[in-house]
Amino acid sequence: MAKNDVVVKANKVRGWKRLGKFIKLSVFLLLLLLIVVYVVLKILLDDGSFIVSLEKNEMLYSGLAVYESLNDPTPKRKLKAKDLQFMDNISIKWLPNDITEYEGSHNGKNYIAYSFYVENQGQVVINYWYYIKMDDVIKNADEALRIMIYRNDEKTVYAKGGSINGEPEKGTVKFRDDEDGTIILEQRKDMKAGDLDKITVVVWIEGDDPECTNALIGGHVRLHMKITEEHDSETIKELEWALWPKRKMIKKEKDLNHWYCYYFLQ
Repeated sequence: MAKNDVVVKANKVRGWKRLGKFIKLSVFLLLLLLIVVYVVLKILLDDGSFIVSLEKNEMLYSGLAVYESLNDPTPKRKLKAKDLQFMDNISIKWLPNDITEYEGSHNGKNYIAYSFYVENQGQVVINYWYYIKMDDVIKNADEALRIMIYRNDEKTVYAKGGSINGEPEKGTVKFRDDEDGTIILEQRKDMKAGDLDKITVVVWIEGDDPECTNALIGGHVRLHMKITEEHDSETIKELEWALWPKRKMIKKEKDLNHWYCYYFLQ
């Protein structure tokens, strides 16, 4: 009888050991999964709520450059605005009058403000487009969102159309409703060699908007801005002459009656 007791106890010990190993392995796999999820989310969300990027071809091939400060006009591929952890609603009347006189991130209480430069460091006249896409919206936070863009001294305020009739809110240009998420699309024409534009983007929640209600609390909006260049046929000829023989044009693509050039370095 004692011998049987020993066998039973030994089996129980081995069972507990197997269970312990299984629990340890499960905890390890769970921790590993959490680490992978954290890394993926960090990669996806680390760009913040607003970034500005230049299409990778433009800086190298035509001289269109973006940078944050006149003290460092080195062209950048991507500019990143500082984020706000919390944003309450305010009125456009509360924004400072000197909001365009800064460089880089200059956020204030309950608004994001970012200023940067676009310069034609090339040799020919160019046109460029700048557009803002909405990447993510939580709890319809865009309903009362305002985006104000200064290009030099020219100011435009953009907002979503009213929820009742879809008409633009007072004093604003209505957001676009493109399938790819583009809400703002503008063109800057005839930028001569050496010309410099200063662009200031301001983002806030407008408290005077009828859609600004408690339902937006806890919401989130993620945006990015891109700048891309456009050429007409005459500009293509100028570029072919100016860039030859260092560069070779490999592709022309006509889209919506506009010509876009793509170059690679030889």
